[in-house]
Amino acid sequence: MYATSEFDHAFLKTRNAQFRAQVERRISGALTEDEFKPLRLMNGLYLQLHAYMLRVAIPYGTLSSAQMRQLAMIADRWDKGYGHFTTRQNIQFNWPRLRDVPDMLDALAEVGMHAIQTSGNCVRNVTADHFAGAAADEIADPRPVAELLRQWSTDHPEFQFLPRKFKIAITGSPNDRAVTRAHDIGLRMVLRDGQRGFEVIVGGGLGRTPVIGKVLSDFIPEADLLPYIEAILSTYNSFGRRDNKYKARIKIMVNELGLDEVRTRVQSRFDALRREWSGADQAILRDLRHAFTPPAFRVAPTEAFDAAYQADPVFRAFADTNLSAHWQEGYTIVTISLKAHGATPGDASADQMRVLADLAERYGHEELRISHEQNVILPHVHKSDLPALHAGLKAAGLATANVGLVSDIIACPGMDYCALATARSIPVAQDIARRFQAREQEIGGMKIKISGCINACGHHHVGHIGILGLDRAGVENYQITLGGDATQTAALGERAGPGFAYDQIVPAIERLVEAYLSLRSHPQEDFITVFRRLGAQPFKDALYQTGERADAA
Repeated sequence: MYATSEFDHAFLKTRNAQFRAQVERRISGALTEDEFKPLRLMNGLYLQLHAYMLRVAIPYGTLSSAQMRQLAMIADRWDKGYGHFTTRQNIQFNWPRLRDVPDMLDALAEVGMHAIQTSGNCVRNVTADHFAGAAADEIADPRPVAELLRQWSTDHPEFQFLPRKFKIAITGSPNDRAVTRAHDIGLRMVLRDGQRGFEVIVGGGLGRTPVIGKVLSDFIPEADLLPYIEAILSTYNSFGRRDNKYKARIKIMVNELGLDEVRTRVQSRFDALRREWSGADQAILRDLRHAFTPPAFRVAPTEAFDAAYQADPVFRAFADTNLSAHWQEGYTIVTISLKAHGATPGDASADQMRVLADLAERYGHEELRISHEQNVILPHVHKSDLPALHAGLKAAGLATANVGLVSDIIACPGMDYCALATARSIPVAQDIARRFQAREQEIGGMKIKISGCINACGHHHVGHIGILGLDRAGVENYQITLGGDATQTAALGERAGPGFAYDQIVPAIERLVEAYLSLRSHPQEDFITVFRRLGAQPFKDALYQTGERADAA
């Protein structure tokens, strides 16, 4: 893992001292809320529906055990004893008092963490494949490049006031686990003639205008990547719209100018910029690669895993759903679900965070990951340790065997917390999970994603089944989309038809599930495969067969 330097510590100390003074001026009344707003947003502090919310960056989703323990301490001391992990691999504290936020930021800085650029019209937290550095299907670990991008973009003088927020995701695998095509820039590592480079995708994004990103270049050599990214940002900063915030994202610029014209302008900017790059970025990247060397793996027998798998059906269910292939023989990747049936998706208590930190220290080389699917990953676990790890997770209520299943739902905080939300997300997710708890192994692979407003923080557009909560004349109304996909075969779901009232949405999802079960050709055929084979109509027929329509919109 990357270890913060003396420069990093000094930078955070100075930055936090500045914000402490700004908070004191706000509390004293020397600053109005309007004057304070841009200052707090630059430090990740939002004003939500009921209280302030501090959004903390977890760059490319990687945490150490020490960092997780510090997050637990912060949750206990200054919040309500829990944190919420988000689809941007961040953690949010939903109940801090304004006067406590500077102390929270100082506590974060003690372990090299911060809330910088988790808000504002700048480059947000750079996200990555949550299996990076561990996945068997990976070309190479993309996190050194992600860290290079983080260092380059933090307080970059040209890109602090872009037309709109800007999001970058990166993967080192041909199997996309980072939703790269739904980002302003998506980077997919590729090999060409033995040379490592990146396919560069531009103009993706969800929200009120969902767009699947387009390939700007099918191969940029790794040595050219950072100046090429700077050329894209510089082009966007010059030509992105600033007259209407709803048309300010780069996806609108790509649509209005056309991909070929954007490519021409970016190439022109790149040609001018490339001469100015001396190679210092590649020297930094070489140093960063040393920081991301794999841990010291051990060779040990796996009979303990094999015996537990055969003897214990609960452990076997966990192994079948929550483990993924590791490149190192004898090791596996463990996904820990934060979706216990009836729980709030993405929430972890301070006690659970401490358990996760302890288990990572004992069995996972002190490393954890946060996924955009709001789960926690131990990327390097020897199979012989899995029975003991599972027992520890089970005791903490963290052994739910549902990863990738119907109850592994992505959901934004919705109207329970967010000032922008127009409907509840959390109770819908909880009700769906409880409704299918006894049958989810039978149902198999299904991605349900829920957003409480049009901003789509719950990624509903790319869910196999997407749910969007809206306000219809003061009444919650839930639209359903079908056939979305967040992987390398990314697709936007299509709207099924009229929406459903709050008390109708879960029965509507139940009809979709029953239709899927009746239509699949074999138990291993997942929902998206059936949808692509048969199209939307059979599901629409099942969805509206009872006439339980909330409106005709």
